[in-house]
Amino acid sequence: MTAAVLRTVTLPVPRPPVDDEELATARTGRASRSERVLHQMVRRELATLAEVVTWAPDGECARTGTLTCHAGLIARVLLHHHAVEREAVWPALLRAVPEPERDDAEAAVGAWTLACSRIDARLRDLDTAARQWSVAGSAAARDGFARLCRALADDVAAQTAEEEATLLPLLDAHLTDADWSAISRSARCGLSARQRLIVVGLALEDCCAGDRARLLGGLPRATRLAWRLYGGSRYRAAVVRLRGAPPAV
Repeated sequence: MTAAVLRTVTLPVPRPPVDDEELATARTGRASRSERVLHQMVRRELATLAEVVTWAPDGECARTGTLTCHAGLIARVLLHHHAVEREAVWPALLRAVPEPERDDAEAAVGAWTLACSRIDARLRDLDTAARQWSVAGSAAARDGFARLCRALADDVAAQTAEEEATLLPLLDAHLTDADWSAISRSARCGLSARQRLIVVGLALEDCCAGDRARLLGGLPRATRLAWRLYGGSRYRAAVVRLRGAPPAV
């Protein structure tokens, strides 16, 4: 491995358990807390990719493959997340919102739809840029891929901040935990077993204590057992390959 790849990114700092108490005091529900966990994971990984891609050597196929595969996984997770919100979460929210608040809620969902349609288009552009880099292996193709990662990181940071300010409080106010559980049970991303464990590790990496317990408790028994037996060690190895350093926790 070249010296460039051995450089390390500034790793995320895990949120302390006190954050769990602050969120509990704010009476946040399972839906908004689950949304925040996914948002922080995707923001972190896109920003990390934007940095580590710029260090990748020209023509090193294995390194290019590691980075483009990870970008593809994050893109797939985010596209699926947007589809679930579009098809299930926001319709359930709009059904639950009282009539006097309906217009504001519909306006917020409309703004979300526009912003996320743009992000989804850029995620598909990222897939094209990944294929171009894999074929060309050139500095120009790498830099184009890195620019798209950075643009996506900025767009997703802005979009999720707006969603957390306008839509997640509505979820807390109007969507019950039972409603969220029903949506969660029906959502299937179709990842492989290995990919599911990677996503579990990514989500856990900077969860607070309460969110960590809820995330692990909500996993299917087989996935939870696999994580405890070997998922953590495999995740650590995958992160070292990706970032050149172990995960934050």
